[in-house]
Amino acid sequence: MDLDVIKQDVKDQLTEHRFAHTLRVMDTAIDLSKRYDESIPDAELAAIFHDYAKYFKLETMKQIIAETDLPNELLDYHHELWHGPVASHIIKEKYGVQTIDVINAIKYHTTGRAKMSQLEKIIFLADYIEPGRQFPGVEEVREMAQEDLAKACWMAAKNTTMYLISKNNTIYPDSIHAYNDLRNQINGGI
Repeated sequence: MDLDVIKQDVKDQLTEHRFAHTLRVMDTAIDLSKRYDESIPDAELAAIFHDYAKYFKLETMKQIIAETDLPNELLDYHHELWHGPVASHIIKEKYGVQTIDVINAIKYHTTGRAKMSQLEKIIFLADYIEPGRQFPGVEEVREMAQEDLAKACWMAAKNTTMYLISKNNTIYPDSIHAYNDLRNQINGGI
Protein backbone atom coordinates (compact mmCIF):
# COMPACT_ATOMS: atom_id res chain seq x y z
CA MET A 1 0.00 0.00 0.00
CA ASP A 2 1.23 3.47 -0.91
CA LEU A 3 1.18 5.59 2.25
CA ASP A 4 1.01 8.84 0.25
CA VAL A 5 -2.15 7.64 -1.53
CA ILE A 6 -3.65 6.57 1.79
CA LYS A 7 -2.79 9.94 3.35
CA GLN A 8 -4.60 11.71 0.52
CA ASP A 9 -7.64 9.46 0.89
CA VAL A 10 -7.71 10.13 4.63
CA LYS A 11 -7.21 13.86 4.09
CA ASP A 12 -10.26 13.88 1.80
CA GLN A 13 -12.36 12.43 4.66
CA LEU A 14 -11.28 14.88 7.36
CA THR A 15 -11.27 18.56 8.16
CA GLU A 16 -7.94 20.35 7.87
CA HIS A 17 -7.72 20.52 11.67
CA ARG A 18 -8.45 16.79 12.11
CA PHE A 19 -5.98 15.82 9.39
CA ALA A 20 -3.26 17.87 11.13
CA HIS A 21 -4.12 15.98 14.33
CA THR A 22 -3.86 12.69 12.43
CA LEU A 23 -0.38 13.57 11.15
CA ARG A 24 0.71 14.48 14.69
CA VAL A 25 -0.66 11.16 15.97
CA MET A 26 1.31 9.40 13.24
CA ASP A 27 4.54 11.21 14.19
CA THR A 28 3.96 10.46 17.87
CA ALA A 29 3.20 6.80 17.10
CA ILE A 30 6.42 6.53 15.10
CA ASP A 31 8.41 8.00 18.00
CA LEU A 32 6.77 5.61 20.48
CA SER A 33 7.35 2.68 18.12
CA LYS A 34 11.05 3.48 17.97
CA ARG A 35 11.21 3.76 21.75
CA TYR A 36 9.31 0.51 22.37
CA ASP A 37 10.59 -1.51 19.40
CA GLU A 38 7.28 -1.79 17.55
CA SER A 39 6.68 -2.02 13.79
CA ILE A 40 6.90 1.50 12.39
CA PRO A 41 4.94 0.66 9.20
CA ASP A 42 2.11 -0.82 11.29
CA ALA A 43 2.11 2.22 13.58
CA GLU A 44 2.02 4.58 10.60
CA LEU A 45 -0.86 2.71 9.01
CA ALA A 46 -2.92 2.49 12.21
CA ALA A 47 -2.27 6.14 13.07
CA ILE A 48 -3.15 7.49 9.63
CA PHE A 49 -6.43 5.55 9.60
CA HIS A 50 -7.42 5.99 13.27
CA ASP A 51 -9.87 8.85 12.63
CA TYR A 52 -10.83 7.88 9.08
CA ALA A 53 -14.55 7.61 9.91
CA LYS A 54 -14.64 10.57 12.34
CA TYR A 55 -16.91 12.63 10.09
CA PHE A 56 -19.05 9.89 8.62
CA LYS A 57 -22.76 10.61 8.97
CA LEU A 58 -24.20 9.11 12.15
CA GLU A 59 -26.75 7.13 10.15
CA THR A 60 -23.95 5.64 8.03
CA MET A 61 -22.02 4.61 11.13
CA LYS A 62 -25.16 3.17 12.73
CA GLN A 63 -25.82 1.12 9.62
CA ILE A 64 -22.24 -0.20 9.48
CA ILE A 65 -22.38 -1.16 13.16
CA ALA A 66 -25.78 -2.83 12.77
CA GLU A 67 -24.88 -4.76 9.61
CA THR A 68 -21.40 -6.00 10.50
CA ASP A 69 -19.76 -7.98 13.27
CA LEU A 70 -19.12 -4.82 15.29
CA PRO A 71 -20.76 -4.92 18.74
CA ASN A 72 -24.29 -3.53 18.58
CA GLU A 73 -23.89 -2.31 22.17
CA LEU A 74 -21.82 0.54 20.70
CA LEU A 75 -25.12 2.10 19.67
CA ASP A 76 -26.04 2.43 23.37
CA TYR A 77 -23.08 4.76 23.96
CA HIS A 78 -22.06 8.18 22.71
CA HIS A 79 -21.44 8.35 18.97
CA GLU A 80 -17.90 9.66 19.57
CA LEU A 81 -16.98 6.02 20.25
CA TRP A 82 -18.24 4.75 16.90
CA HIS A 83 -15.62 6.10 14.49
CA GLY A 84 -12.78 3.77 15.56
CA PRO A 85 -14.71 0.52 15.15
CA VAL A 86 -16.30 1.78 11.92
CA ALA A 87 -12.88 2.78 10.54
CA SER A 88 -11.49 -0.65 11.45
CA HIS A 89 -14.23 -2.25 9.36
CA ILE A 90 -13.78 0.16 6.43
CA ILE A 91 -10.02 -0.37 6.16
CA LYS A 92 -10.52 -4.12 5.87
CA GLU A 93 -13.18 -3.76 3.19
CA LYS A 94 -11.89 -0.78 1.20
CA TYR A 95 -8.13 -1.10 1.62
CA GLY A 96 -7.71 -4.80 2.28
CA VAL A 97 -5.85 -4.32 5.55
CA GLN A 98 -5.66 -7.75 7.18
CA THR A 99 -3.14 -7.19 9.98
CA ILE A 100 -5.23 -7.81 13.08
CA ASP A 101 -2.96 -5.67 15.26
CA VAL A 102 -3.46 -2.66 12.97
CA ILE A 103 -7.21 -3.27 12.80
CA ASN A 104 -7.49 -3.53 16.60
CA ALA A 105 -5.30 -0.46 17.17
CA ILE A 106 -7.77 1.56 15.08
CA LYS A 107 -10.82 -0.13 16.58
CA TYR A 108 -9.84 0.50 20.21
CA HIS A 109 -7.92 3.78 19.94
CA THR A 110 -10.64 5.71 21.77
CA THR A 111 -11.71 3.24 24.43
CA GLY A 112 -8.74 0.97 24.91
CA ARG A 113 -9.50 -2.56 26.10
CA ALA A 114 -8.09 -5.28 28.32
CA LYS A 115 -5.07 -7.12 26.93
CA MET A 116 -4.08 -4.40 24.45
CA SER A 117 -1.13 -5.28 22.27
CA GLN A 118 1.88 -3.00 22.26
CA LEU A 119 0.72 -1.42 18.97
CA GLU A 120 -2.76 -0.85 20.41
CA LYS A 121 -1.21 0.89 23.41
CA ILE A 122 0.96 3.04 21.14
CA ILE A 123 -1.99 4.27 19.05
CA PHE A 124 -4.20 4.75 22.13
CA LEU A 125 -1.44 6.80 23.75
CA ALA A 126 -0.32 8.69 20.62
CA ASP A 127 -3.89 9.91 20.11
CA TYR A 128 -3.95 11.13 23.71
CA ILE A 129 -0.52 12.80 23.92
CA GLU A 130 0.13 14.18 20.42
CA PRO A 131 1.61 17.70 20.68
CA GLY A 132 -1.63 19.48 19.74
CA ARG A 133 -3.45 18.11 22.78
CA GLN A 134 -3.65 20.54 25.69
CA PHE A 135 -5.65 19.59 28.77
CA PRO A 136 -4.97 18.96 32.47
CA GLY A 137 -2.70 15.97 33.05
CA VAL A 138 -1.43 15.52 29.50
CA GLU A 139 2.12 16.70 30.29
CA GLU A 140 2.52 14.09 33.02
CA VAL A 141 1.33 11.38 30.62
CA ARG A 142 3.76 12.63 27.93
CA GLU A 143 6.62 12.39 30.40
CA MET A 144 5.62 8.89 31.50
CA ALA A 145 5.34 7.81 27.84
CA GLN A 146 9.11 8.16 27.64
CA GLU A 147 9.61 5.72 30.52
CA ASP A 148 6.78 3.19 30.73
CA LEU A 149 4.21 2.53 27.99
CA ALA A 150 1.74 0.63 30.16
CA LYS A 151 1.87 3.18 32.97
CA ALA A 152 1.36 6.07 30.55
CA CYS A 153 -1.65 4.27 29.03
CA TRP A 154 -3.02 3.64 32.52
CA MET A 155 -2.65 7.33 33.36
CA ALA A 156 -4.47 8.28 30.14
CA ALA A 157 -7.25 5.76 30.86
CA LYS A 158 -7.55 7.02 34.43
CA ASN A 159 -7.69 10.68 33.37
CA THR A 160 -10.30 9.95 30.72
CA THR A 161 -12.42 7.91 33.11
CA MET A 162 -12.26 10.60 35.78
CA TYR A 163 -13.21 13.24 33.20
CA LEU A 164 -16.21 11.22 32.00
CA ILE A 165 -17.33 10.67 35.60
CA SER A 166 -17.00 14.40 36.33
CA LYS A 167 -19.31 15.08 33.37
CA ASN A 168 -21.76 12.40 34.54
CA ASN A 169 -21.25 10.49 31.27
CA THR A 170 -21.54 6.78 30.71
CA ILE A 171 -18.31 4.82 30.30
CA TYR A 172 -17.99 2.14 27.66
CA PRO A 173 -17.14 -1.23 29.26
CA ASP A 174 -13.91 -1.63 27.24
CA SER A 175 -12.62 1.57 28.84
CA ILE A 176 -13.17 0.18 32.33
CA HIS A 177 -11.54 -3.10 31.32
CA ALA A 178 -8.56 -1.19 29.88
CA TYR A 179 -8.12 0.78 33.09
CA ASN A 180 -8.30 -2.34 35.27
CA ASP A 181 -5.98 -4.38 33.05
CA LEU A 182 -3.39 -1.61 32.80
CA ARG A 183 -3.55 -1.04 36.55
CA ASN A 184 -2.88 -4.73 37.12
CA GLN A 185 0.01 -4.66 34.64
CA ILE A 186 1.77 -1.81 36.39
CA ASN A 187 1.07 -3.21 39.86
CA GLY A 188 2.09 -6.77 39.04
CA GLY A 189 -1.40 -8.22 39.30
CA ILE A 190 -4.51 -7.83 41.41
